[in-house]
Amino acid sequence: MSSDWPRVQLHVVTGKGGTGKSTVAAALALGLASHGKNVLLCEVEGRQGIARMFDVDPLPYAETRVATGLTAGEARPGSVYALHIDAEAALLEYLAMYYKLGRAGKALDRFGVVEFATTIAPGVRDVLLTGKVFEAVRRNSRNKGARHYDAVVLDAPPTGRITQFLNVSDQVAGLAKVGPIKNQADTMMTLFRSPRTAVHLVTLLEEMPVQETADAIAELRHARLSVGGVIVNQVRPKDLDPDELAAARAGTLDAGAIAKDLDGAGVAVSDDLVDGLLAEAAEHAERRALEDAQRAVVAGLDVPSYELPRLSVTVDLGCLYELAEHLKEQGLA
Repeated sequence: MSSDWPRVQLHVVTGKGGTGKSTVAAALALGLASHGKNVLLCEVEGRQGIARMFDVDPLPYAETRVATGLTAGEARPGSVYALHIDAEAALLEYLAMYYKLGRAGKALDRFGVVEFATTIAPGVRDVLLTGKVFEAVRRNSRNKGARHYDAVVLDAPPTGRITQFLNVSDQVAGLAKVGPIKNQADTMMTLFRSPRTAVHLVTLLEEMPVQETADAIAELRHARLSVGGVIVNQVRPKDLDPDELAAARAGTLDAGAIAKDLDGAGVAVSDDLVDGLLAEAAEHAERRALEDAQRAVVAGLDVPSYELPRLSVTVDLGCLYELAEHLKEQGLA
């Protein structure tokens, strides 16, 4: 299936804490790589989550190959590279690239100037982090010998601060009115507000994550940032049809029929077992009803939506490939 986002080069993935945004970002990178693309997966929150998911050593401040995309008839497999972006290292790289400081920049680091600049100056840290992502998308003559990527996926900060994180023009407003920093921020905003960027939001079918997703979409649109799709994560399986769900919620499921099915499967039947199954069915039906109500809210957000199943095991590379296939089949990757 073709992608819904063929023009997008920068996929920003955000979501309320606990929704699985890092997992979705990793799966999206693998899904994009399955088209034979080379993809850079970036993280900016200092947790080394990519290394854990891909079962590799903690990532240095260097682009590191972590996986190969699954292919189906592609001329070549694409690869996923990962980058753990550190604000202090990004500042040293920025000084070396734009101001030719070289050793002087390292001296500043030894004297603690870099830490001071990224800790005290408002907005500097986020500008440096987004600047490195921007550089990976828009590599030019300053990046001699650097690898060029077909797509960049950013595991971004949570929805509560995603607009502030990406709105670098506002971030530098109090730092510089003119000059190279202001010019670079304006250039970055041109990318972030263009069709080449999409901010995807991860949610669960629960009231608080869905509401936070809706609020974030409104804030992103107000800032004229490019909203992508909503990925509904950890969706429960639809094991019961609507009539069975209604009966489970009403407590009218046929206990005798359940006992008979258990006996036919060779399970020792007891009243406690049947009562426990009926209680679980009622709880599942209630949960499904709440999910359906939130799914209707997601449908009203006026953005494409995608769903990923709830996994019964701890997420590992095999699970990421499985989720990547779901995203590819639905057109996100």
